[in-house]
Amino acid sequence: MNTVKEPLEITRRWVKEVVIGLNLCPFARTPFEAGRIRYTLGEAGSMDDAYAALIREIADFARLPAEVAETGLFIVPRGLEDFSDYLLVLEDAQAALAESGLGEMLQLASFHPDYCFDGLDEDDPANYTNRSPLPMFHLIRQDGLAAALESWPDPASIPRRNIALLREMGLDAIHKLLDRIGK
Repeated sequence: MNTVKEPLEITRRWVKEVVIGLNLCPFARTPFEAGRIRYTLGEAGSMDDAYAALIREIADFARLPAEVAETGLFIVPRGLEDFSDYLLVLEDAQAALAESGLGEMLQLASFHPDYCFDGLDEDDPANYTNRSPLPMFHLIRQDGLAAALESWPDPASIPRRNIALLREMGLDAIHKLLDRIGK
């Protein structure tokens, strides 16, 4: 992975141009435009550092009102470059979230530059539904997600639509879009 000079700005551009621009998450526009996405940079040099920083961020995020931070992106530019290391930290953090009782309030979604779904080839464009310019964890408030899903006519269609869109776009178009945002 290349060294990234401006991880927060690149992440904001990715949210705007890819997540919202391609409508991969139909619920992202409102908190983005309202300034209610919390972007936090996790300074880590190892898996253990990344895990500890993520746990601190989960605790900090949980104390904030939704009017301030409806959702959050915890970005880890160093320490989790390897996808398998990232998945181990994710698994441990999800267990800690459940054990702490915060699992009723928050959930984690996963994004990584090398994200690959089980059973898919690495170069399948469908993986870009969860690929991001940098390793990051998406902190989602359960009540906000439930309300958003309740207002959407067919939530199960969102991943199917995203996979179809990205496969139709193809890798060249996806890479050009990511190059434009500075990945």
